[in-house]
Amino acid sequence: MSTTGFDTIFFNGNVLTSPGTPGRTAVAVSSDRIVAVGDDRLLEHCGPHTERIDMRGATLLPGFQDAHVHPIEAGLRRLRCDLSELPHSRDEYLRAIRAYADGNADAWILGAGWYGDVFPGGLPSRQDLDAVVPDRPVVLASHDAHGIWVNTCALRRAGIDDATPDPPGGRINRDAEGTATGVLVESAADLVTELIPPPSPELMERALLEAQRHLQSLGVTTWQDAIIGSMWGTPDNLPTYLSLAQDGRLTARVVGALWWTANRGLGQLDELKERRAASGLGRFRATSVKIMQDGICENCTGSMLTPYASGSTGHGDTGMSFIPPGELAQIARALDADGFQIHLHAVGDRAVRESLDSLEYALGSNGPTDNRHQIAHLDVVHPTDIPRFKQLGVVANIQALWARKDREIVERKLPLLGQERARWHFPFGSLARSGAILAMGSDWPVTDPNPLWAIHTAVHRTGPPEDPHAVGDEALTEPLEAAEAIDLRAALTAYTMGSAYANHLDHETGTIEAGKLADLVLLDRDILTTPQISSAQVTLTMVGGETVFRSR
Repeated sequence: MSTTGFDTIFFNGNVLTSPGTPGRTAVAVSSDRIVAVGDDRLLEHCGPHTERIDMRGATLLPGFQDAHVHPIEAGLRRLRCDLSELPHSRDEYLRAIRAYADGNADAWILGAGWYGDVFPGGLPSRQDLDAVVPDRPVVLASHDAHGIWVNTCALRRAGIDDATPDPPGGRINRDAEGTATGVLVESAADLVTELIPPPSPELMERALLEAQRHLQSLGVTTWQDAIIGSMWGTPDNLPTYLSLAQDGRLTARVVGALWWTANRGLGQLDELKERRAASGLGRFRATSVKIMQDGICENCTGSMLTPYASGSTGHGDTGMSFIPPGELAQIARALDADGFQIHLHAVGDRAVRESLDSLEYALGSNGPTDNRHQIAHLDVVHPTDIPRFKQLGVVANIQALWARKDREIVERKLPLLGQERARWHFPFGSLARSGAILAMGSDWPVTDPNPLWAIHTAVHRTGPPEDPHAVGDEALTEPLEAAEAIDLRAALTAYTMGSAYANHLDHETGTIEAGKLADLVLLDRDILTTPQISSAQVTLTMVGGETVFRSR
């Protein structure tokens, strides 16, 4: 330990260290590293220029790492017609859309963030939009980004009428008479979004900077962008990351998951390797590959082992597997052999099994690696597949904020799953007890990126009172499958060390230890004793010894 003075010292607080480690109250930082962890006697080593931060009994944590997030899309949403933070109300949505259209002369009205449960029947209609914006195309992505809500003008612009067939991997929602309703699911959304003028490079950079600012205000120091490529009507976001990483404006650490285009097969492998080689600038590297194996349960595109219990709209009543299992196994083997991490989207229990099977095949073909493949979302996991995560070394990448009885889940999702399958809903506790490594992410802009809200729900299986979308009679009081809760320490570890492991950054980040990078977050209270986890606030975020957010 240097005796010439620290750059920064945190003291008089509760330092979150590994269980069993004696209590620590102070952390010293020099340059970009933690150089000492101890008690307040570290103050004796301060120099005249040391910044002294009195924590006043609050908790100092390793920086949160969001293992699955879409920052540029979230930033664009915040810069457009953002419905995500509005009160849960159809009328509020329509008022906001009208006000945004009145204040913007854009040829297309774009936005996102709506929840279907505020509409009669669980989904909106084009007639609602026609009433507030009849003369310009309106395209609004759902909060989960698996569908869009459009007006009649947008349907006409795309040439969609009642006779237009559903595209592969998508669905044009229709009413009982077969009339297109204005909701387009999965790949059907591309029929409209491919017509939207792309955002400029300058707007893409503004969006990423806005997202970075917001994430860092919540204590997020590192993230994995779960789609590096062209998606959801936005152009390829790799140049945006490279631009900000090259000139130092990207102050967070970012791992990129390069998008796997399902219909291009193994022919895209060389291109992915070239894109990986082009990254590695500043704090950004694209070393993962994102594969989407199914959709979501709420619109019956999540891939299930047995038919949905009610309300299914076709596809054999068991949803969609976007890549045939045999092909997925060959893809996994090839990516694993080339040293890529594989980041799979799997919501339904069949998609989870197909993903595990493909990774098992890769492991059997290539032998052990340190690629740390992960499966994200895991809404439903069959009990026989739970132990396979530890056996195969697969990271369980969970979005804990979803595991509560809000209205959308109770009224739309649980009836589709049925009583027996609902017992396997977001099985975080079972995964943890089986020895699986848990990493935690938000999937923002699908849901809020506040790690403390997600940690609250992982522990209590109820919604945080602060979340405007935790609505319904049971959302705040009745746990969703209480046996699948995890304890506070496990939840904090999942959002720090677990995600650091998934990001191959555990040797440098994820815990507070001398020698590791000074990626730290200071809260306003002692998180281990506060009765309401989600009400805690971030007061300071540090990345590599640099303060990137301070509330006071």
